[in-house]
Amino acid sequence: MALTDDDLPLGDPAESLALIQRERANLVRDITPDPRLMLWPWGFAWLIGFGALFLRYGPNGHVTVDLPSFVPLNLLLLLIIAAGVVTGVVGTRHARILSGPTSRQGLYYGLTWAISFACMVTLFSLFADDLPEERSSLLWAGGMVALAGALHMAGGALWNNRDLFYLGAWTSVINLVGIVIGPGWHSLIVAVLGGGALLLTGLIGWLRLR
Repeated sequence: MALTDDDLPLGDPAESLALIQRERANLVRDITPDPRLMLWPWGFAWLIGFGALFLRYGPNGHVTVDLPSFVPLNLLLLLIIAAGVVTGVVGTRHARILSGPTSRQGLYYGLTWAISFACMVTLFSLFADDLPEERSSLLWAGGMVALAGALHMAGGALWNNRDLFYLGAWTSVINLVGIVIGPGWHSLIVAVLGGGALLLTGLIGWLRLR
């Protein structure tokens, strides 16, 4: 029976190493969720949600678009929930490919996001009404972004993913700057620089997997 190219021995160690590297890259692509599906839903949620907050609660109380007061924050929360559902479904599908510690890490990390945000929403909902409207919006927005930044950095450390860690660090820095500058500016900074960073990081991650 004639031998095919796959049956023939490799020519030298360099060729063997190149083959191993190619197969490893193919495996990484197969088991890694598309970064666009994991980050773009959050990027668009921040861009639209925080953009709406900026239009309604601009700097120094300026109202660019006179939306009902309950719309911007509820829109942001709904978009964040939708982003969480999308990334949860994508992550679960890819987790089925894996087993053992890696699969558990993904499950635990996803649960950390869900439980942390549930705790934060419950806590803030108890005290936000005691604050002026602008301060209440800043509390919700700044708190959500702070938690997201910390969890992104934790995820980067867990998965040894520099892009994810840098994204979390960047998110934390711009959130701090926005909080210090004050309501209105915070929403604009997070919408443009935070949402934009999520979209860009997802694109870079996708290009690296190609």
